Formats: sequence, structure tokens, C-alpha cells
Amino acid sequence: MPFKANADRRHRIPKLRFRATNWAEYDAALRGRGSLTVWFTDAAIAAWKAERRTAQSGQPRYSELAISTALALRAVFRLALRQTEGLMGSIIDLLGLDLPVPDHSTLSRRAETLEVRQPRSSTRPIHLLVDSTGLRLCGPGEWLVEKHRSRTRRSWRKLHIGVDADTGQIAAFTLTANDVDDASQVGPLLDQVADRIASFTADGAYDQDGVYAEIAARHPDAAVIVPPRSGAVPSATAETAPTQRDEHLRAIAECGRMGWQKVSGYNSRALVEADISRSKRVIGGALHSRTDRRRATEIAVAVRALNEMLELGRPEYVRIT
Repeated sequence: MPFKANADRRHRIPKLRFRATNWAEYDAALRGRGSLTVWFTDAAIAAWKAERRTAQSGQPRYSELAISTALALRAVFRLALRQTEGLMGSIIDLLGLDLPVPDHSTLSRRAETLEVRQPRSSTRPIHLLVDSTGLRLCGPGEWLVEKHRSRTRRSWRKLHIGVDADTGQIAAFTLTANDVDDASQVGPLLDQVADRIASFTADGAYDQDGVYAEIAARHPDAAVIVPPRSGAVPSATAETAPTQRDEHLRAIAECGRMGWQKVSGYNSRALVEADISRSKRVIGGALHSRTDRRRATEIAVAVRALNEMLELGRPEYVRIT
């Protein structure tokens, strides 16, 4: 991208400065994210124990609410399963509740099949920002590998996320192997968004005909804002029936790539990178579960926790220089 290619000359460009207009509310929201205030509603207490199954099989003792609550505490406070069990027990004791506490083996087993429901309340068109990042798997650290000059058998996974540009919340996500192409996950991400998509913004890795076709089939009116590759050429119908990609190439030829970024709104893609950074600072940049299904549950719990933190408050900025 241009900011990488022209890094040696960007010192002449003054850095933009912004000021938060709702600092008091945002400051209170940041303090609220670290609050240890915990309460159990009557409905939560009543739903803590699982309902009995009608089929002849083992009866679960804990409901999905109990398991998801414990896993959420584990994700936010970065605890092991045994420490999560201890934290849950201490909270219930301090509140004076007579509720059973899931043990660490139950948490590990139930995470394999737990369905984490993500709340969807928006009915407006969504401006979807898409990107991916890597998450390490538990195992020998980089220092240990570097010291002994050996290769670890464990690898890392790739997290694909779609962020709502207006709210900053993660609207869709998938977890795949590290060799999966980013563009191949556009369909699974779109499947998770029930609302109409007004625009789809992503980096140059998504500059593929299949991405444009996938979005056009589901949301014909959606604007696809993806920078064409450096060697991109117009399509055969660019003169008679130009595609969105042809329009991007024309705009880049007229006002340059930096000018196209401002005109098209591509610069808003920085919001999804901010969400990735927030996730790794709050939740961490590694996966602790041992199976793919439990890792998917771990990510789903973390996404819900991050979205609930954002509901407490977000900053509103205005440019001052």
C-alpha cells in the first residue's frame, strides 16, 4: 500500500489530530469495562441448571448459560480452566447463592458443543469492514524455539472478522487454518449478517472476481471497496458496462491511489484493524483450547465479551488539524 511504499517521504505529511467530544462518557465507559460488579438476575438463577432431556441419555447438570458465563470470565481475565472454576465459586459464595459451580473438566467438555448466541438487534444497512489476523496456538514459546533451534509442531490459526463500521462491533467471524485464503471466507462471513449490507470494504487480498460475484449475488446494491492490485487492468466491458472494479481503476488513474482512498471511503478500514488490536490487548493473541471446535467456542465467547464492552460506550472524534 502507498503508506508502506512511501514511508521514507511521509515525514513531510503532518499527522492528523483528533479530539474526543464525549470524553466524560467515554472515560466512564473505560472504567466500567474493568468493574468487578457481578449480579445474578432471578431469571439467570432459575436457568442455571439445565432442563432434563426427554431422550434416554446422560442428563446435563448445567445449562448453556452457566457454561457460557464461566467461559466469558475465563476469556476476559485470561484464566486457566481450574482458576475459572475457583473464580466462579468465589463469586457465587460472595453473593450468597446456592448454585453449583461447573468444574474444569465439565467446562472443557461442554465447550466442544456449546452454541454461543450473538445478539443481533440492528435493522439498518451495515457498512462491513473485513480483515484477518493470526492467533497463536498454545505450545512452546518463540524464545524456546529460538534457543534450541527447533521447529514446533504446533502452528497458528487465522481469524477472519467483519466489523460494523458504525458501531465498531464484530458482526461476523470465522476461524480457519493458517493456509486458508482470505477471499474464500467472504461467503461464510456474509452468512452471519442478517441485515442488508451497504458496503463491503477490505484490503487488496480480496481483489478477486469471486468476491465481487459473491457480494453481488447476496447484496446487489452493496458497494465493494477493495483496492485493485498494482498490475490490475480494466475488464473487457470497461467502456460499455464498467464494473465497480473498473470504476476504482478509473478513479485511481485520475486522482491517484491516496486520493481514491479518501473519495471511496477506504480509509475507514482502519477501524477493523483497531478492533483486532483491541481484541489482542483485551483477550490476547493466542488460543488456549486443544481442539478446533473448542477454539471456535473460545473465539465466539471472546467476540461476545468484546461487543458487550463496546456497548458501554465509544469515543466520538472530531478532527482538529
